[in-house]
Amino acid sequence: MSRVLIIGAGGVSGVVVKKCAMLPEYFSEIHLASRTVSKCEKLQAEVGKDRVVGVYSVDADNVDELVTLIEKVKPALVINVALPYQDLPIMDACLATNVHYLDTANYEPKDEAKFEYSWQWAYHERFKEAGLMALLGSGFDPGVTNVFTAYAAKHYFDEIHYLDIVDCNGGDHGQAFATNFNPEINIREITQRGKYWENGEWIETDPISVRKDLDYPGVGVRASYLLFHEELESIVKHFPTIKRARFWMTFGEAYLNHLRVLEGIGMTSIKPIDYNGQQIAPLEFLKAVLPNPGSLAEGYEGLTCIGTYITGLKDGKEKTIFIYNNCDHAACNIEVGAQAVSYTTGVPAMIGASLMLEGTWMKPGVYNMEQFDPDPFMERLNKYGLPWQVVEVDQNPLRD
Repeated sequence: MSRVLIIGAGGVSGVVVKKCAMLPEYFSEIHLASRTVSKCEKLQAEVGKDRVVGVYSVDADNVDELVTLIEKVKPALVINVALPYQDLPIMDACLATNVHYLDTANYEPKDEAKFEYSWQWAYHERFKEAGLMALLGSGFDPGVTNVFTAYAAKHYFDEIHYLDIVDCNGGDHGQAFATNFNPEINIREITQRGKYWENGEWIETDPISVRKDLDYPGVGVRASYLLFHEELESIVKHFPTIKRARFWMTFGEAYLNHLRVLEGIGMTSIKPIDYNGQQIAPLEFLKAVLPNPGSLAEGYEGLTCIGTYITGLKDGKEKTIFIYNNCDHAACNIEVGAQAVSYTTGVPAMIGASLMLEGTWMKPGVYNMEQFDPDPFMERLNKYGLPWQVVEVDQNPLRD
């Protein structure tokens, strides 16, 4: 049993806190910190003070504040579900206090929509020399999709050649326009240029310019658009036989129309402007007026379908499989008061943390999910709310 400090108190954090609270055999004490302590207190009241034993206010951009907090709590592991901009300060604080680290999304600088692992990979030797482990991207995508790839490589293929990660939200929250996770991060992700890996190089595309219509199990046919997503970077590094790797996400036409209008009038810009003598990024203001993703759970209906089409060789013959999960928004709300997008990120964070704390996944350094034995993680997905399926298909429907 171990004490953990969870930093962040948004929708994903709510799932992490509640799932950890259900498993005292892994998480003996839970401590929770956020810039807004009232959010922590609300979660503590929902879970109980016997499980969330401490709540704190902290500025996760401030290393000194983080160090003071970590030294006070003395956790075995820090679970970072704050903003991606705060990954590096939290990693610095973990190094300073000799504590293991886990996050769900890679670092990105606040002043540029740029997703890459180079900043965090650069910490590898420091974590290794300190005898500490940092686990990167223990969400669903990244996270589970990385583990799906490792599982396929272990059990289904001798070589992987083609990889298409697909992310479909087939649910309906009834809002005119809303994002299913942090609006600022979500819109930065969608409006940047697309990128995919092919024949040893990255190929860029205009944002939301490449579309395929795909039939998703449990959901049906949805328009899917090529994006860049961070797990592609680590997967092609750790599986060098891959010839092409891409990421696809579904968007409805109403969502895209809203996004085009907002982008057209400058509301998605991350460049600060002067407003009544204050510097404010339009996207930060937009985030403030959009629905909080954590508020969408009530009345949210439908399924998500997130998975990976993988084509490769087994015993000299080409084959294709699809590994995927369907998650029900309404069922997530009943269990933990969250919608499925928060749930599918929060549960893998809890599972990754449990594997680290018990020593199943534990070695000094900075690692991505696919660098560990996938089997225990896959077993816990089935056990703790994200059951998966593997089907063999005639061909990848996205393959050109």
